[in-house]
Amino acid sequence: MSAFPQTIYFMGANAPVGEVPDLRGLKVEGDLPPEVRGSFYRAVPDPAFPPKFDNDHTLSGDGMVSRLSFNGDGTADFIQKYVETARYKAEKAAGKALFGKYRNPFTDDPEVQGTDRTVANTTPIWHAGRLLMAKEDGRPYRVDPVTLETLGSYDFSGALKSETMTAHVRIDAETGELFFYGYEADGQASPKVAYCVVAPDGTLKSEQWFDAPYCAMMHDFTVSQNYALFPIYPTTADLNRLKAGGEHWHHEPELDSWLGVMPRYGDVSEIKWFKGPKGCHSYHMMNAWEDAEGMLHFDACLNNTNAFAFIREPSGIHMGPQDVVGALTRWTVDPKADGGEVVETIIGPPGDFPVIPAKLQGRPYKTGFMLSMNPQLQGPPLFAGPVGVSFNMLLRLDGMDTPAPQVTNALALLPMAGFNEPVHVPAADPAKDGWLVFIMDQQIGDNQFIHEAWVVDAGNIGAGPVAKVHIPTRLRPQVHGWWVPQAQLDALS
Repeated sequence: MSAFPQTIYFMGANAPVGEVPDLRGLKVEGDLPPEVRGSFYRAVPDPAFPPKFDNDHTLSGDGMVSRLSFNGDGTADFIQKYVETARYKAEKAAGKALFGKYRNPFTDDPEVQGTDRTVANTTPIWHAGRLLMAKEDGRPYRVDPVTLETLGSYDFSGALKSETMTAHVRIDAETGELFFYGYEADGQASPKVAYCVVAPDGTLKSEQWFDAPYCAMMHDFTVSQNYALFPIYPTTADLNRLKAGGEHWHHEPELDSWLGVMPRYGDVSEIKWFKGPKGCHSYHMMNAWEDAEGMLHFDACLNNTNAFAFIREPSGIHMGPQDVVGALTRWTVDPKADGGEVVETIIGPPGDFPVIPAKLQGRPYKTGFMLSMNPQLQGPPLFAGPVGVSFNMLLRLDGMDTPAPQVTNALALLPMAGFNEPVHVPAADPAKDGWLVFIMDQQIGDNQFIHEAWVVDAGNIGAGPVAKVHIPTRLRPQVHGWWVPQAQLDALS
């Protein structure tokens, strides 16, 4: 195609932006907390060229990594660059799109068959002094955390055998270990899953493979103090469909979901499968934790179907956004039992992008945060992102270690404004809740937008930002982000 399709995935807030000039010395308005000294990294899909097919969507976009650095002098710097993947470089040389449908290599141009086709556009991951840009369909790319220069595809010094790595890793703050998995580990539509543990120094300690019940979109997972948990939802891949030029994913409403549970340092032969409801789907988990009786709780933003219309429609599921019903949902299992069924409890409102303090990962926790929609919004929302509409309310939930958590505070935006996923910054005082940092997007006219970084007190989110930075350039909606304290960046030099 010579121009971007006139669809919601490429118009308005979703219009491609490309690289922008570095922005230095941006003024921080308000009182910036001393703990918010470091860099906020964001992963942004942003296609460099119009796609080959006009039904393409946001998540195919080339990976862009941005860095918003909060300096110690009341200013901030913003830089953004493409992740120079093999795919990006091939298309840049050709001056056009060469890769076809989303995650379907059988639709690529012949000259790029066999080329690494990941766009590395989902999550910036920081561990052991390395910044990785990841997307679940391939291995991550390493990026210089200061300049954002692409350093190349990353396979843990040749140790990683899986062809893929999730963009949703889990880090144990106490041990410093990184836990991840790769699905479709040996190729398209394969049920093979690789489960990996990385030492605090970045060395890959173990990689074990197992078979999932079927090839599913495994976007996220969790670990508790003693277990690794792998959710399987019925958004499935089929090799024959791919070879015929079809879509990578179809959602199957009549297929069971599953939760795989194994000791997090155990053998994959110990995995047990617990059956969940038919047809449900979740993209993101808030946490997993064990209670005093040894029961295992898995907290996720669960929907009655896949949230993405570009997956529902080819699956024959003709539902509008208003028909997608969800809730923050808890699945409880006895990890000592030999399988069985999950016990499901609704514990919160619909929404997504759950956030907790890093130190509570895998442990009992009292407080969580998530994005949702304001049911009392007096005007239109912001139409943006892969779902087509941005979340416009930030929620705080307390009592997460009880059977009935409660929403205790909220921050609502004006019409035609939306939140990007927040990151949590811990407070120096362990008795305090820390801070949430995120980008707020607002449409103020025809193809006119305001983008601001907000810093909010996690203990009183409803009070609004204590500090903010206006970013004087167009930004495309992000997928995920990561916070890196300045002390960790300084330790690299």
